[in-house]
Amino acid sequence: MRISRPDASAADAVGLLAGYALDAVFGDPRRLHPVAGFGRAAGALERRLYSPRRRAGAAFTAVAVGVPVAAGLAAAAVTRRRPAARAALVAAATWTVLGGRTLRRESAVMAGHLERADLPAARDRLSHLCGRDPSTLDEPELARATVESVAENTSDAVVAPLLWGGLLGLPGLLGYRAANTLDAMVGHRSARYARFGTASARLDDVLNLLPSRLTGLLTIAAAPLARGGSAEALRVWRRDRNDHPSPNAGQCESAMAGALGVRLGGRNVYFGRTETRPLLGDGPRPSAGDLRRAARISGAVGAGAAVLAAGVALVRSGLVRR
Repeated sequence: MRISRPDASAADAVGLLAGYALDAVFGDPRRLHPVAGFGRAAGALERRLYSPRRRAGAAFTAVAVGVPVAAGLAAAAVTRRRPAARAALVAAATWTVLGGRTLRRESAVMAGHLERADLPAARDRLSHLCGRDPSTLDEPELARATVESVAENTSDAVVAPLLWGGLLGLPGLLGYRAANTLDAMVGHRSARYARFGTASARLDDVLNLLPSRLTGLLTIAAAPLARGGSAEALRVWRRDRNDHPSPNAGQCESAMAGALGVRLGGRNVYFGRTETRPLLGDGPRPSAGDLRRAARISGAVGAGAAVLAAGVALVRSGLVRR
């Protein structure tokens, strides 16, 4: 049977929903995670190409992102007339690049530690979510770090890959995850990566401009599921979203602050540096119970993004047909 290109886009929609379901049920693959394998390969490439110049960093980013995109294009071409294979491949890729269930599980684990007042365990667990120095953090600061990480990573690890998968299929899924992984590896501020990591950081910023704003809007819509108010979340989001130094993190964190009725932001201590972030929201500092509410919102946002991404793929299918 001859399969047209629009049918391949429809297969993308099926694959995105199936991959989201796999992540929701099973979470990240426990062993031989492809993203971890990509990280090791990118690390080896970085050691070969590194020099403290932006040009070297741009070359590194182009190769490390370009190879997965090329692989996605090749796989999409091979399966263009095989919708069942295409849907299965997109499902596997989507499951691989998503991290929604793991994110929600980490939030629940942290909530349990804080509810038992086990600060040593909570401090040790924080490294699963972010790179802050937890050694002096008390319960409200540990809870704040968790809520902020859940808010931002709901965009980075769920909404953004789904949206790019809906827009571009396999190349979008693989290319986005590659760029986001590079940002985590070399995009942070440090003496080594101040110039080399610029290209990776800027690419990640650009790719997250739309997903972060969509995450904010979906968080506002989901606020009632966590006993919050959408009107209050919208008010805080509109007022505070551009105060954050990141062009994207503030979109997610301000909406989450308004949805939970808490105050985020403040002094963040990393290993070797300190940053002071503007305050987002008007309520008290988060507590352990707010972590479970944040996880509930994150789950609802992810489900909404999966449906929207599938819809985008179907619209793409219709546009190609016309």
